[in-house]
Amino acid sequence: MPLHVPPAPAPALRSVLTALGSPTALREARTPSLRTAQGPATPELPLPVHVLDEITAAGASATRLTGWRFLIRCQDRAVAAAETRLTPDGWAFSHFFEGPYIASTERALRQAETMQQPYQPRLLSVPGLYMLTLWLHGDLTADGATGHPAATDLLVPLAPAPPGIAAHRPHRVAELLPVLTHRATPAPLLGQLA
Repeated sequence: MPLHVPPAPAPALRSVLTALGSPTALREARTPSLRTAQGPATPELPLPVHVLDEITAAGASATRLTGWRFLIRCQDRAVAAAETRLTPDGWAFSHFFEGPYIASTERALRQAETMQQPYQPRLLSVPGLYMLTLWLHGDLTADGATGHPAATDLLVPLAPAPPGIAAHRPHRVAELLPVLTHRATPAPLLGQLA
């Protein structure tokens, strides 16, 4: 099934295109693969980036949108990503980056395209666990910038995933959240055990 990628705000896309056209932005980018890429660089697959700050026993707190991420493709592969953020003046380019999450995101998106049910792809960051997931939202008509994970949505941990959580294995939110809740709960201090 094809994924239903939500449209990115036009100013976010324009800011990435402007940065890609700026020799200064590219020269200052800490992305060697983008600086040395042959051929035109194209922003593709805009994904809203949500952050899950708190996981409780009751489930996930509401997520907050922190930006839009675009995979930057040169020829036949993604070589970097560009992130935008919301400022008081609107959407603005934030930075270019590369690393293992680029290939991992591509792999997870290809995997999601083979699923029987269509989904709206998003990224969900769980900072307390240093974890990034591809969030496959079941409501195709939802605004990609809002919402929280529904129990039937899928989360696909991207590599590198935290120890004990398999990367690229889709989990229903209802199944993975209890594991994340246990992991994110701080251990009691020794003095509090008595």
